[in-house]
Amino acid sequence: MFMSIESFIQEWENESARTRRLLETLTDASLSQSVAEGFRTLGRLAWHLTCSPQEMLVRTGLSLPAPGDEHVVPAAAAEIAAAYARTAREVADAVRGQWTDAELAAMSDMYGEQWPNGLTLRAVIQHEVHHRGQMTVLMRQAGLSVPGVYGPAREEWAAMGMEPPVV
Repeated sequence: MFMSIESFIQEWENESARTRRLLETLTDASLSQSVAEGFRTLGRLAWHLTCSPQEMLVRTGLSLPAPGDEHVVPAAAAEIAAAYARTAREVADAVRGQWTDAELAAMSDMYGEQWPNGLTLRAVIQHEVHHRGQMTVLMRQAGLSVPGVYGPAREEWAAMGMEPPVV
């Protein structure tokens, strides 16, 4: 749980930059990749990451614009990446501009439970990290080169002139 606005902003900016890096790697053709019939596609996951911060945070009383219709996934990967970048900036601006540190302890209804706002901010980030992991698997299945998120990806080891770790 976050106890200060600044600690959230620092982590949000780091994590959203990692998400932007993944989204900027997507291609229009890769958006239809899914693990199997009936599962979310890569495009649906990317759009979900773009829409969910707003959906979650308006429940706390923050005022944030919706990035678009959550049910209609854009056909262009660049459009999703641009919408996510806007959303990430808007989240930081809204939290910084509309709350004080004291409001992080205020309780809000989150899906039928009472959560402190600082916990909701933590959940927004962890939700994003969870879906990024799913996306990297689908990206590999789609033939994309996956950028490292918390360290070098397999392809990046070779680019650095090093052997990738043994699997």
